[in-house]
Amino acid sequence: MFAFAAFGQRNLFAVTGSGAKGLAGRLAMEAAARRRHPGAAGGPGAQPGASFLQARHSSVKADEAAGTAPFHLDLWFYFTLQNWVLDFGRPIAMLVFPLEWFPLNKPSVGDYFHMAYNIITPFLLLQLIERCPRTLPRSLIYVSIITFIMGASIHLVGDSVNHRLIFSGYQNHLSVRENPIIKNLKPETLIDSFELLYYYDEYLGHSMWGRCGSRLAAFRAHRPAVSVAATRGQRAPVLPGPRLQRWYIPFFLILFMYFSGCFTPTKAESSMPGAALLLVVPSGLYYWYLVTEGQIFILFIFTSFAMLALVLHQKRKRLFLDSNGLFLFYSFALTLLLVALWVAWLWNDPVLRKKYPGVIYVPEPWAFYTLHVSSQH
Repeated sequence: MFAFAAFGQRNLFAVTGSGAKGLAGRLAMEAAARRRHPGAAGGPGAQPGASFLQARHSSVKADEAAGTAPFHLDLWFYFTLQNWVLDFGRPIAMLVFPLEWFPLNKPSVGDYFHMAYNIITPFLLLQLIERCPRTLPRSLIYVSIITFIMGASIHLVGDSVNHRLIFSGYQNHLSVRENPIIKNLKPETLIDSFELLYYYDEYLGHSMWGRCGSRLAAFRAHRPAVSVAATRGQRAPVLPGPRLQRWYIPFFLILFMYFSGCFTPTKAESSMPGAALLLVVPSGLYYWYLVTEGQIFILFIFTSFAMLALVLHQKRKRLFLDSNGLFLFYSFALTLLLVALWVAWLWNDPVLRKKYPGVIYVPEPWAFYTLHVSSQH
């Protein structure tokens, strides 16, 4: 009996000894793995929740590589609609609604359109960025949108005051100090205040945002003079705008960053639905109005070439534009075609040639209207 117990004890020690050696070997292998990857889950260098964050990060990267966003019909429709109504329709609304409804010491109907545009446009741009299938640099996006809103707000105040000065006899083609209603102000330091307002509106506000449309209000204020010239058989004057350059740098930068995320590795997904094809026409037509009336052809052509270069570069990587990227690309291509046809049509107009003497000749639609359309009525 004692011999059997001694034999069992020796076998138990042998088994447990081999098990301990195996366990020690496994622990040594895990320790070596942790030393090679100190940030791995369970390792001494691991942070709380590191494994969850790594798994989530890898899944996001996989979605960005394989996923493609569907066509954002709702956002593109609202974006095109509000551009036509709140931007193109803003000066038209100022012509339609009687001045008596909006006293000069209160916001006009155009100001309310302007306020709505300043709120809705950044919201729609943020929605587009959030639906982008690729993660974009958030800090640059936020800075661009903040700059856009700040410039739009500055221009809202300056443009509103400028419209009221026009109704009081202010002449846009003259400098602030040369205007008859300004140069006789007392004390003369008030003129400095008006020049400061002009700087905020025409330089700082336009460089951060930019907007066109002041000419309709100017035409309304000068309508009697235009009518008298027409009745005497003379050509109505082409009213000068406040500035020729309307830089939209933050706006186009946001669109380009969104466009850079609209690529898919599947060529079958590089197509547009029928609704997107229908929206291309009003979208491209609006950008034509924006480029010509806002005089931003240089910025537009630079953005268009950058988009084309990006498409060719991504094509080498076997990446193709998705439906949203195609919509934006075709809208810009249609705009470029319309601008070329517009310039070719008015290439030999002597009056407009004199008004736009620079190397880049892109007449404004409102200048064409005051010259050839309003003078006929």
